[in-house]
Amino acid sequence: MTPSALPLGDPAPADGLLPAQAADGAAERNFGLYVHIPFCSVRCGYCDFNTYTATELGGGASQAAYGGTAAREVVFAADALRRSGLPERRMGTVFFGGGTPTLLPAEDLALILSTAVDQWGLAPGAEVTTEANPDSVTPQSLQLLADAGFTRVSFGMQSAVPHVLAVLDRTHMPSRVPQAVQWARDAGLHVSVDLIYGTPGESMADWKHSLEEALSYEPDHISAYALIIEEGTKLAARMRRGEVPPIDDDDHADKYVLADEMMTAAGLNWYEVSNWARTPEDQCRHNLAYWRSDDWWGVGPGAHSHAGGVRWWNAKHPTAYAQRIGAGESPAVGRETLDADTRYVEDVMLRTRLAEGLALDRLREPGRLAVAGLMADGLVDPRAALTGKVILTPAGRLLADAVVRRLLPD
Repeated sequence: MTPSALPLGDPAPADGLLPAQAADGAAERNFGLYVHIPFCSVRCGYCDFNTYTATELGGGASQAAYGGTAAREVVFAADALRRSGLPERRMGTVFFGGGTPTLLPAEDLALILSTAVDQWGLAPGAEVTTEANPDSVTPQSLQLLADAGFTRVSFGMQSAVPHVLAVLDRTHMPSRVPQAVQWARDAGLHVSVDLIYGTPGESMADWKHSLEEALSYEPDHISAYALIIEEGTKLAARMRRGEVPPIDDDDHADKYVLADEMMTAAGLNWYEVSNWARTPEDQCRHNLAYWRSDDWWGVGPGAHSHAGGVRWWNAKHPTAYAQRIGAGESPAVGRETLDADTRYVEDVMLRTRLAEGLALDRLREPGRLAVAGLMADGLVDPRAALTGKVILTPAGRLLADAVVRRLLPD
């Protein structure tokens, strides 16, 4: 998903060419594609992503024209990477996020994917995912996606409790989720479901019920995210007015513990703080690429891209984005080249969240010295010296940000 606010940075060149740093070591890094579909039927009250509910924004920004516009960026991207000296690499992962990608006709998603395959090819066993709302798919659309090369669908379930869904402004009925999951399975797709915990008014019994329902569908993967109230959202305004209660950190912690216990008992293992998979093969490899700082090109308004410590982002509004694509220019409006210190900080922040752990030899001396204290406090696995890795304990996962702060002392 793409955040609504873009960072500050240097201007990005209209030709899309990248500095030499982007190509350094690229042959050893995985390459993936992210495609942002910025449309939703309803903007959820908690959502801070770059999404739009209008069906017609004009020109190539409209839903009807968007598939072709995004496909043109794919062609531009492949050419820009070649001209920047990056080696030819097949895509290991492709991820369509949003918004609601499946608001577009399945044929449009297939067009974007086939254009990308024509440009880069797919690595053997590549993972190709689309996010979807349960009420935005049919058996026919899912089968078309599978036939086009999609391998995985991630359903935004969020909750199985109607009053919780109402607070979140979700439009689907809970009964639609198992139906959509079965349709996806019938099409041969792997299935993930996304949950949100800590919604104002959600009791522990509500959360347990949502977990039980999600697990009863026997998905291959579950993501469970704590609700964060972002400024500028409808839910933040309701909270300020006292219409809904504030977020309770202790409630979040208790619900995370319950989620981890129930998913572990059901045979799903955590591999990232907020993600559980049935087998290692069911882990979301596209998201792992983000956490491991691999390379990816982000297509669409506001989408971010990364290659070798060079990061850039597209024009935020669909109309401005489409105008740049139509003019044959890069849609990127900003760029930054990360220095060694920034790359180190991000590496520690992201890899610490993974069950595979952060190798001790990646830490600078102050971070290595902090590990003993983290083990004594029960936040890091006490076998760190034997495994050579910093691996969070369950308590450490609850306090992941605090662990990172101790590994990155000023």
